[in-house]
Amino acid sequence: MKRVLYVLGGILMVAGACLYIPRWAVSPYLFLAGAILFGWAQVTDKTADDTLVVRRLRRQQLIAAFLLVVAGVLMLTLHHNEWVVCLLVASVIELYTSFRLSREMERE
Repeated sequence: MKRVLYVLGGILMVAGACLYIPRWAVSPYLFLAGAILFGWAQVTDKTADDTLVVRRLRRQQLIAAFLLVVAGVLMLTLHHNEWVVCLLVASVIELYTSFRLSREMERE
């Protein structure tokens, strides 16, 4: 079930970001819905490992999920490209934590 939320949230975020280029009115709502689904899947995901490194990476992942939602809100309210900076920061954190978490889980 969580895998479906991850995938659906990711697809909606990509669709919302791509549809923002031609300034479709529905694109911020798609992005925000995708960010909420993706963030919800990460918040409710429980890892079995309880090492210090995994806890730190999980906190970073939650911060990135929050920044994705903030990017969606900025997309709705500001109507310029300020949301892209927030999206970039969140994407870099998500990318880093996904690789590091998988490596830490393999190590254990």
